[in-house]
Amino acid sequence: MKITTDNETLAENKVLILYLLDQVHKPIKSDNLYKLVLSAVDMNYFYFQQFLLDLISADFVISYQIEDQTVYELTNHGKTTLDLTLDILPGIIKLKADTNLKPLLDDIENDNIIAEFTPKSEDHYTVNCKIMENNETIFEVKTFAGSRDEAKKIVDNWKNNAEQIYPQLLEILTKNYDKNENQ
Repeated sequence: MKITTDNETLAENKVLILYLLDQVHKPIKSDNLYKLVLSAVDMNYFYFQQFLLDLISADFVISYQIEDQTVYELTNHGKTTLDLTLDILPGIIKLKADTNLKPLLDDIENDNIIAEFTPKSEDHYTVNCKIMENNETIFEVKTFAGSRDEAKKIVDNWKNNAEQIYPQLLEILTKNYDKNENQ
């Protein structure tokens, strides 16, 4: 077993973050990137945030806002740096990252179905159901619920069945209704 210095470990962790950003091929939220990192190495969240800030200040990673969420993406400079430094990433860590990447990305994609309710009074709840793709809202519907139970039922139904509900709603919304048919 190779004994590494603290500087080697710091470099490995930064290269791992660059590697994962390169493998994702799209902007990613910090918490989702952290989940990917944890699948390969045990890293303290605060160290992770510091590494990410270091990579941003070195222009290897860029951060920007998409719909009230900060996302991160590899820059061209970061890609070039990754190509030059990838060999310092131990093979076992790269293997763990590669093995866990696809299942974790699938889980992250499932995080794109969002449903929540907000009480306005005891008998008035606003329910918000969304589908996110690439950190952008592609579908959103807000509705009223007359009780907490009804609001919770709508939220649970959306979270469990959005794949079936969304196409049906889209079909209804895009249907050509002839006014003469309804008379």
